[in-house]
Amino acid sequence: MGKNGHPAGRPDVRDLEYTPAVGAPAGVEVMELADLYERSRRHGNDPYAPLRPAFHQLIGARGRPLRMWVDFVEHELRPGSWLWIRPGQVQRFGPDLVAADGVIVLFQPGFLPPATVSVAHMDPPYEQRPSVLDGSDAEGLRRALDHLAYEYGAMASLPLTAHTEVLRALLSVLVVRLAHARGPALRPTAASETFRRFHTAVERDHAVTRRVEDYAAALGYSPRTLTRATLAATGRTAKQYVDDRVLLEAKRLLQHSGLTAKEVTVRLGFTDASDFTKFFRLRTGMTPGAFREGPGSGGCRARNRSRSDHAGSPDRHR
Repeated sequence: MGKNGHPAGRPDVRDLEYTPAVGAPAGVEVMELADLYERSRRHGNDPYAPLRPAFHQLIGARGRPLRMWVDFVEHELRPGSWLWIRPGQVQRFGPDLVAADGVIVLFQPGFLPPATVSVAHMDPPYEQRPSVLDGSDAEGLRRALDHLAYEYGAMASLPLTAHTEVLRALLSVLVVRLAHARGPALRPTAASETFRRFHTAVERDHAVTRRVEDYAAALGYSPRTLTRATLAATGRTAKQYVDDRVLLEAKRLLQHSGLTAKEVTVRLGFTDASDFTKFFRLRTGMTPGAFREGPGSGGCRARNRSRSDHAGSPDRHR
């Protein structure tokens, strides 16, 4: 462990599946940030290691700021702010985790009912910056969290099936409150459904093809339709969106795996190392090797820093 609390070297990122606590309802968990560091250490795990959870995490800071990285972007959560980490994102906590004051609510994909997913606009594109709540929004979220935490701790008061449904309903209140504080949801349109399908296909096949024409053929759209839908949702063309996803995975593999640049080339479907190097340098201004050897083993450069304006997961998954 380095003096700043970061792991020495560049440890492999670890995929993290959801495992419910013994006797707890499957699908959701509420815990204090203060418990995370010590529980991780007790189980022989590094609380600062990069992780790729397969579940949602809502992280709220209370009395102290919390610094962490999510996919190479640094976030500073000041008191009163919340960060929503989505399944598949690579996260790493900063050294202030040891004294953190806040809460983590984690839940599995599919745990919330479809109506909540729709109202809370949980489909991509995702808002990545921390949310800062105040006034009635902060009070509503606080009450929702307090009720959820109370019911989560009262496991013996109801049969397990009933307890799970109570938690599902209360978590729905929490995520809808959080989504409402971010701003009104856009009305679903044909273009937003097109982008949702395109996003799913890119997540699945970005290492198979980078050609928009291939995605268009597979989904039954024209390349122009995909580009229009992607521009409306993200401000990026369909080709830029695919390349952005490939670049993100390249960075993840270079920083958080023991794969060589040649092995990363193969993993991402490039024909040869020079093709991959050209792709990477054009979009980052550096070679894959220079990126791997540069600063930020899971951290990021100042221009990627995201901070809120006001001042994870349980360790059994670690």
